[in-house]
Amino acid sequence: MIQRLFFMLAFSVCCKVTVAQQQIIHNPITPGYFADPTIVKDKGSFFIYATIDPWGDKELAVLETKDFITFKRHHLNWPTKQACTTPTSLNEMVWAPSVVKGKDNRFYMYVAVGGEVWGGVSNTPLGPWKNLKSDNSPMVKSTDYKAVHNIDPDCFIDADGSAYLYWGSGYKWINGHCMAVKLKKDMVSFDGAPVEVTTPHFFEGAHMVKRNKVYYLMFSEGKAIDASYQVGYAKGNSPLGPFTEDQHRVILSTSADSTVIGPGHHTTFEEKGQRYILYHRIFPQKESYVLRQLCLDSLNFDAGGNIKRVSTKGVKPFN
Repeated sequence: MIQRLFFMLAFSVCCKVTVAQQQIIHNPITPGYFADPTIVKDKGSFFIYATIDPWGDKELAVLETKDFITFKRHHLNWPTKQACTTPTSLNEMVWAPSVVKGKDNRFYMYVAVGGEVWGGVSNTPLGPWKNLKSDNSPMVKSTDYKAVHNIDPDCFIDADGSAYLYWGSGYKWINGHCMAVKLKKDMVSFDGAPVEVTTPHFFEGAHMVKRNKVYYLMFSEGKAIDASYQVGYAKGNSPLGPFTEDQHRVILSTSADSTVIGPGHHTTFEEKGQRYILYHRIFPQKESYVLRQLCLDSLNFDAGGNIKRVSTKGVKPFN
C-alpha cells in the first residue's frame, strides 16, 4: 500500500513537471543558427526573417510559425547576394532584415547586403519581393556616410502613419553610428537629409519602440563575437531624437552563469496586449563565436516608463 502511494505521488509530481514544462516556450525557440531577427504577423501566422549563420548567406532565412513551437522554413526570391550587388558593394552577405506592414497593407523590407541598405516591397510576407527602387539600386551605398558601416536597417511606423528608417554600425567593433531619416509615402525616398542620432553606447542594431509618447531607441552594444554584446536603450521625445541614456540603459546581457552569452540585435512586437523581444544569443564554440540562436522573451516596463531587464527564461505559450 505504501509503495502504491509512493508511486502515485511520484507520478503526480512527474506529470506536474511535464505540464509546467509545456507552459513555457524555452530558448532557443528553434534548432538551427540564425541571427538579427525581424518579425511580422499575417493571417494568423508569424514570419521571422533572419540572417543565416555563420555570418550570413546568399539569402535570408524565413521561419513561419503560429505558436513559436513548430516552424516551417521558406525561401524568398529577394533579397539575394546576386540581385543586390553593385560596384560599391563590400564583401558582405545578406544581413539583418527589418520587415513591416505598411498602411497600404503591403509589406516592406529593409536589409543590408554588401554593406549597403536595400529596400523591397511585396503584397505577401513570402513574396514575390521586388526592389523598391525602379533602377534596382540600394537606398544607401557603402560609400555614403563614410564613417558609418551602412548595415542593420530598422523601419518604424508611427501612429500617424509616418515611417522612419534607422541604420548604422561601426568598423572593427568601435565607433558605432546610428543614422535616422523620415521616409516619404513611397517608403523609399528620404523626406529630408538623414541625421545622426548616435548615443554614447550605441554600436549597431537600432530598433525603435514607442510607448506613451516616449520614443525608445534600442540598440546593441559591445562586440557581436563575444560576451560583451548586450541590449541597451535611450529615450527621446521624437522619432529623430535627441535620445538620452540613463542608469536603466542595459536590459539584456550575458548571464552570470553564462547560460546566455552575448544576447543582442533584437526586434520587438506586440501580441494580445503583451510586448515581446525576439533576439539572438551566441552558441559557444571552441574556435570562434559565429553561430547564434533565436530567443524569445517578454518585454515589460516599470511605473517610471523604464524598460525592465529581460528574464531570458522564455514565455508562456501563445495559444
